[in-house]
Amino acid sequence: MTASTDPTRGHLLRCGPGESVDLARHRALGGFEALRKALAMSPDAVREEVKKANIRGRGGAGFPAGMKWGFLPKDNPKPRYLVINADEGEPGTFKDRYFLEQDPFVLLEGVIISAYAIGAHSAYIYVRGEFVRPIERLEAAVEELYKAGIIGKSVMGAPFALDIVIHPGAGAYICGEESALLESIEGKPGRPRVKPPFPAVVGLFGCPTIINNVETMACVRLVLAHGADRFLEMGLPKDGGPKVYGLSGHVKRPGLYEAPMGLSLRKLIFEYGGGTIDDKPIKGIIPGGSSTPVLRGDQVDVNLDFDSVKAAGSMLGTAAVTVFTEGTCPVAVLTRIARFYAHESCGQCTPCRDGTGWLERIVESIENGQGRPGDCD
Repeated sequence: MTASTDPTRGHLLRCGPGESVDLARHRALGGFEALRKALAMSPDAVREEVKKANIRGRGGAGFPAGMKWGFLPKDNPKPRYLVINADEGEPGTFKDRYFLEQDPFVLLEGVIISAYAIGAHSAYIYVRGEFVRPIERLEAAVEELYKAGIIGKSVMGAPFALDIVIHPGAGAYICGEESALLESIEGKPGRPRVKPPFPAVVGLFGCPTIINNVETMACVRLVLAHGADRFLEMGLPKDGGPKVYGLSGHVKRPGLYEAPMGLSLRKLIFEYGGGTIDDKPIKGIIPGGSSTPVLRGDQVDVNLDFDSVKAAGSMLGTAAVTVFTEGTCPVAVLTRIARFYAHESCGQCTPCRDGTGWLERIVESIENGQGRPGDCD
């Protein structure tokens, strides 16, 4: 498996702008070959292959997917559930929407393989409520799978049943947190649960549950299609596989780009993104969505993998890189971000309910020229 020479297309990104993949095209592109391989293996063997591939969760936490699957209790008689977090409410992040709207079968094939591997007969895909078109597209794709006999009472003729449910959210940022997401599916207010117990033990409807991200599922499909060893060749020893990077802000060519895990910020911004608008110097870079600490403009040689970005003082998060250049007021940027988090607090715990409001007011007072000594501290 080699990297594509076109960073806007590859093993994960198969569509250009305005294109989409239906069931027929998915088959023509080798669709369901990975699923056939998985069904010819035991669930234990599939789990081991995913564990060997070292897919670190693409939702932002970076926890190895195969290791997470291993936390399911072996002696629990309750049914198991697979839940896909497609809420994608992190500002600046737009990679999951691509799979939902343009290439849902990459996601869905990964879901079927993962459900088989963990022994889940029901899979829920929780989608951000504002994603009206992506939800319609995903529901249509799931219906095609049922009609084709790929899911339902039997998965492609194998003695394994699977139902996939699309669950639209209600537009709350907090539901991107995995336990709040579970509460929302159960019809309750989206508020995080106290942990432990963790979802792998007590999750959806009180049953053992695995929660993974959309891009993680696309990577599971790749692992089964090409093997763990070849998947690892596309990334780093501790961060296997290719990665989808989102680039936005003051760059000439914003968009989604696929590259091996560990791509340098410099290459993403100046080679893939064409550099900054008007060639202005970079003032700051948000590397993984608005909740990740800002990198300075002189930190463009940081490699975009979980450990390297952490060593630089931030987090890879969703790998949604937002660039802002000289002439942009960082206090104004912070004001917008602080306002978002104050508005989106679910109000469950005091530090967030009161603290985000205080932060918003302090930052706004600085932005309006009314800052006081001690505000920055």
